[in-house]
Amino acid sequence: MKKILITGSNGLLGQKLAELLLTQPDIELLATSRGENKLATILPQVPFASMDVTDKAQVEEVISQFRPTHIIHTAAMTNVDQCETDREGALRLNRDAVQYLVDACEKYNVHLIHVSTDFIFDGEDGPYAEDAEANPVNFYGETKRLAEEIVKHAKCKWAILRTVLVYGVAHDYGRTNIVLWVRDSLQAGKVIKVVDDQFRTPTLAEDLAQGCWLAAKHDAEGIYHISGSEMLTPYDMALQVADYFNLDKSLIDKADGSTFSQPAKRPPKTGFIITKAQKNLGYVPHTFAQGIQVVAQQAAQ
Repeated sequence: MKKILITGSNGLLGQKLAELLLTQPDIELLATSRGENKLATILPQVPFASMDVTDKAQVEEVISQFRPTHIIHTAAMTNVDQCETDREGALRLNRDAVQYLVDACEKYNVHLIHVSTDFIFDGEDGPYAEDAEANPVNFYGETKRLAEEIVKHAKCKWAILRTVLVYGVAHDYGRTNIVLWVRDSLQAGKVIKVVDDQFRTPTLAEDLAQGCWLAAKHDAEGIYHISGSEMLTPYDMALQVADYFNLDKSLIDKADGSTFSQPAKRPPKTGFIITKAQKNLGYVPHTFAQGIQVVAQQAAQ
């Protein structure tokens, strides 16, 4: 019997994870998030506790009561530009919260599965394997690098799962994803500028949830790269979306990253080598074309 606590259950990954774990036998699940429970309307059967990961006392209280065997930590400030402008907030959520979780995991002997990012790398020579050297080019990447260091020194069992450009459809979730953004823009006849000088291995949210579950199921320890397997630019992705929905590709303009005035610098070429996760965990991601189909079907519901 595994008792799994999810942090950030209101987010895209948190929602997908709750949905997936609900279907697995012999699992007791506790979803946690700051504020109200967004799962209440879509997954009312999932037990929920309000937990702000930046509040050490709250973290200790919830974990001491539920006594999980595993924590899958998905809560983070993932808006890269916001991390640049609100550095204190980014450190609180992306670094300090991880220390509080590690403290509780050590105390109650919990296996911590921590979700990290390709943005810990500078993007000079992607795709990256697990042992590549971290060298972030923005503050978001730096906060996630600091968090990884905390996890690596933890005296409990731990796994770090790094991922890349996660997309998907979530309930009551503020941000859109590249698939629906491209579809909706082209359907409205809008010309869109999409970068063709940044390379990623985009990850369907369902695949990342699957990777998190496989890590818990196999009691995996160490670092794993969990992403899609295809190296694509956002421009490549946009063309595939236009093809899938039969939309006008001439509305898609190539742009290079420097034309966008964003507070945070983006690494040019990240992307992951995922053979370790495939071999050790049995991880099998969707192709991007399959991912578009999944998103299209969910968006139609």
